[in-house]
Amino acid sequence: MEYISSDTNVWIDFMKIERLDLPFKLQYVYLMENSTINEELLVPEGLNNRLVELGLKGTDMNIEEYQLAEGYSLTYKRLSNHDCIALAIAKNREIVLLTGDLNLRKAAQAEKVQIMGTLKILDELIVGKHITKAEYEDCLCKLSELNGGVVRLPQDEIDKRLKRKGDG
Repeated sequence: MEYISSDTNVWIDFMKIERLDLPFKLQYVYLMENSTINEELLVPEGLNNRLVELGLKGTDMNIEEYQLAEGYSLTYKRLSNHDCIALAIAKNREIVLLTGDLNLRKAAQAEKVQIMGTLKILDELIVGKHITKAEYEDCLCKLSELNGGVVRLPQDEIDKRLKRKGDG
């Protein structure tokens, strides 16, 4: 099992398309710092509990991660405290960061932390045959319909994936 440090926005993407369960079909253990679970995953009510039931694992920061997060908050002014924590955990534990947040992605790239987002999760689900082609396309269509609001994904990447369905 591979561990992944998780930000909140990917979960919101999957919640909005009513497929919160999908990422848990992959062989990953998604970690999120306990205070983030309790402070950021509150809407809709019960989201935090639902994710924990599905398999999201709470974790505590160690001293190195706390210090890294504090440093990131000074270096990357556009990141929230919870973003800094997710990045610090990924960096210190040398694991992938799950996020779609543009500012957090930029900081992760600067810190040489590997990134994964909503579309990569969907790609892995279809490649691993955890979902059907119809489910994959349905998820992409729903994300496309919601894009620009709560869901903020690169539309060209969604379109590229949807176009592939006609290519065989």
